[in-house]
Amino acid sequence: MSSEEKERWVEHLRAHLAQAKALRGAANADPRNAEDRLRLRTWQADRLAATYRDLLESERYHDAARFFLTDLYGPKDFSERDDEVERILPTLSATLPASGLRTIALAIEVDALSEELDAAMVTELRRARAIGNITEKAYAEAYRRAGHRRERELQLGLIGRIGEALAALVRKPLIHAALRIMRGPARLAGLAELHQFLDHGYNAFHGMGEPTEFLAAIATREETILRQLFDGASKPFEIAARS
Repeated sequence: MSSEEKERWVEHLRAHLAQAKALRGAANADPRNAEDRLRLRTWQADRLAATYRDLLESERYHDAARFFLTDLYGPKDFSERDDEVERILPTLSATLPASGLRTIALAIEVDALSEELDAAMVTELRRARAIGNITEKAYAEAYRRAGHRRERELQLGLIGRIGEALAALVRKPLIHAALRIMRGPARLAGLAELHQFLDHGYNAFHGMGEPTEFLAAIATREETILRQLFDGASKPFEIAARS
């Protein structure tokens, strides 16, 4: 990746970081909004854990599945990580390999997009008076009313690209040692969340080995669920033949 390409990724990161922070700030400004957002994200995290129970129980895929379900999406508030990225953004291009920079930029983009889609879901669940007790039926109906199919498809595509970026990061022979050495200094410098994100992602993909089957399973299942939700299937989260 040339310096010009790296700079484009930095600008890409900066734009989506500002979007994510603004959306998260709006959600957290009102305690009721923050509570409803957490309810939705907790429900979605439980759904993902059920969909990928086999991967979470797999010795080979457990760490990668856990990374995707906690470090990329889940009830966790990513504000601290994003603040750290914003603080050291001018130096990221010089200090990270291309795959590391791309991983962070895509993760921030997913974060911003997820905040936007979750805000739309909270609005629809409130309208249906279902936010306090989210069921599969209420979620599916809110999902269709909220729409944003193109953005949902983009979200899935971005998650696949993050997996590809992490696979490329694992192929860098010096990254593992660098992440291990930097654990203490990163904590002292107030960069613990950012370091943890990269460390968790690297270790998960390094331990898994070839990621093609894992990434294909996520893409296939989520594309199927997305289609079933928009088609109004009676059991949208059921997948007949898991890959």
